[in-house]
Amino acid sequence: MEKTFWIRGLFLLISSSVLETSNSLVEGSESTQSYDYTKYHRMDEISRWMEDVERGNPELVSSAVYGRTYEGRNITLLKLGLGNPEGKEKKVIWVDCGIHAREWIAPAFCQWFVKEIVQSYKTNKKLEQMLQNVDVYVTPVVNVDGYIFTWANDSTRLWRKSRSTPPPDGSCYGVDLNRNFNANWGTVGVSFDSCNNTYCGKSARSEPEAQAVMDFVGGMVNRTLCFLTIHSAGQLILLPYGHPEISAPNYDELVSVGEAAAAEMKKIHGMGYTVGTSPQILYPNSGSSRDWARLIGIPFSYTFELRDKGEFSHLLPEEQIQPACEEAYAGALSIITYVHDKAFNSGTLPNAAVSGVAMMIWSTIMAVYLTTGVLV
Repeated sequence: MEKTFWIRGLFLLISSSVLETSNSLVEGSESTQSYDYTKYHRMDEISRWMEDVERGNPELVSSAVYGRTYEGRNITLLKLGLGNPEGKEKKVIWVDCGIHAREWIAPAFCQWFVKEIVQSYKTNKKLEQMLQNVDVYVTPVVNVDGYIFTWANDSTRLWRKSRSTPPPDGSCYGVDLNRNFNANWGTVGVSFDSCNNTYCGKSARSEPEAQAVMDFVGGMVNRTLCFLTIHSAGQLILLPYGHPEISAPNYDELVSVGEAAAAEMKKIHGMGYTVGTSPQILYPNSGSSRDWARLIGIPFSYTFELRDKGEFSHLLPEEQIQPACEEAYAGALSIITYVHDKAFNSGTLPNAAVSGVAMMIWSTIMAVYLTTGVLV
């Protein structure tokens, strides 16, 4: 009798534990599926969504805090990847959004991007294969302080920069984080006035948000195939470099891969995206994360400038979130598929990859050239 009672009690305890775990997973999955991807969300909602995605999809999704903002907030990413049955070294795809605070469509895209992968990888054999070979790191919001500030009131909605305090010789807050990376920093297309929207900071990598990306991605540069950074607006696919006198060694391939992505994007809703370097189709700039990624040896690096071409600009209405994200997902997937197939179907890394030593030499040559006008 006592033995039967003990076994029955143990069974109930185990059953209760299993049920609680099961309910937790179901709640996480349901929360993710019920999330409204056609609305813009505040940072606290995005953070809860990240937790739900991870909890509901533990076989695919994990998270990591890889930096802190100027105001002390976490910079968090989601890693999407499956176990590798063949034991090959996993490569990396990087995707980040929200480096410019006012570009709300960018964080919306990163969430859409994750949602599409989570919902389709089990039925899409190609996507499943890629997730076995590569880990996709996604940061929905890099500039967390600035993004939160844009939600404060109507007067702050178009804030672009970070929220660091003014320099000793300035009076305005914030740095343009996409001018603060260590790539020809401060040479063209920037301002040294702290009140300007393109203020590049006191020095390269002076801002903790830029430092976080450089340190984390730089630590896995030998495994990273592609760097995608999402912005708005203008419907552009930008490739390195922002300086008009420097060309990427695999420029032609970057153009062709970008044009293939633009073609896939146009198929979705008929929207045209222009491909080229920033000086060619937008304006010269320096210190961008895109340029930095290519300069350190990541072979494929692009900036997506999402909708639109000027009607709404950074105030893109919510009814355009879904179509904008659908076409951008098609473009991103086109690039990711290309770089994956090149790396794994040939059995070698893309031939545009340059060794760390070679990139140091290249950086030195460019630094001397930009300073003195002499090629060494």
